[in-house]
Amino acid sequence: MYTTLISVAELKSLQDQGAPLMVFDCSFELLKPEAADELYAQAHVHGAVQAHLERHLSTHDVALAVNGGRHPLPYRESFANWLGEQGLTPDMQVVVYDRQGANYCGRLWWMLKWVGHNQAAVLDGGLQAWQAAGGAVDSVPPSPRPPAKLPVRPALLALAHTQSVAQHLGLESQTVIDARAAARYRGEVEPLDPVAGHIPGALNRPFNQNLNAEGFFKSPDVLRQEFTALLAGRDPATVVHHCGSGVSAVPNVLAMEIAGLGPTALYAGSWSEWCNTPGLPCAKG
Repeated sequence: MYTTLISVAELKSLQDQGAPLMVFDCSFELLKPEAADELYAQAHVHGAVQAHLERHLSTHDVALAVNGGRHPLPYRESFANWLGEQGLTPDMQVVVYDRQGANYCGRLWWMLKWVGHNQAAVLDGGLQAWQAAGGAVDSVPPSPRPPAKLPVRPALLALAHTQSVAQHLGLESQTVIDARAAARYRGEVEPLDPVAGHIPGALNRPFNQNLNAEGFFKSPDVLRQEFTALLAGRDPATVVHHCGSGVSAVPNVLAMEIAGLGPTALYAGSWSEWCNTPGLPCAKG
């Protein structure tokens, strides 16, 4: 069972063994959502099902949303129903990937943990590593699997909400880590949300700092050292991660798991919900 990362060689071995397995392609472009379908059609890991950030991993029906922000989570039961429609059963290993440095596939990894499916892993190096190693790719979707029933089990990772984050602001019981680029964190630029800046007291760790120059996650030791330095004595158990809309924060959640510093919480509403909630403080610099 793989629960954080899986290598290309390990995925190939599972495929060769015919192990109970589902692979999901989460490739996406934030400023061009329609590109996700184009990327999937160009090439995807053999047998991979598409998981589209807007269509499958978010809901835009306010009545069906768990939180606010630009990419609201659907209710756990709705998401589990979608997984079952794809043929996912409780005994299956899930492998998720993208071609954007784990920016988007982490969302599906986290959501699987959120509905209690622990055997979910991110393909280290993404589609680029798979193709570089000669992994088989397809340009058409796989044949549909028989629909299944995926039970909703106790969440394995915590979801934080705006009210809770606001109530614990400035207390030792909460450490907020912002995964956005440094310029957005400082409030120098804001391409997506109406207000620039960050949650007061938040630390900044851009999500792409978890990868090395070759596009693979850094070693557990290096990640542990880097997060320990960032926390500067703060308890890792107090960490709540956020970003713009609860997507690119997940690589930080995953990295802390890899480093042995997890589990940590995700504020899925993130800056897009925070800065649109009247009365909440915003900081710059």
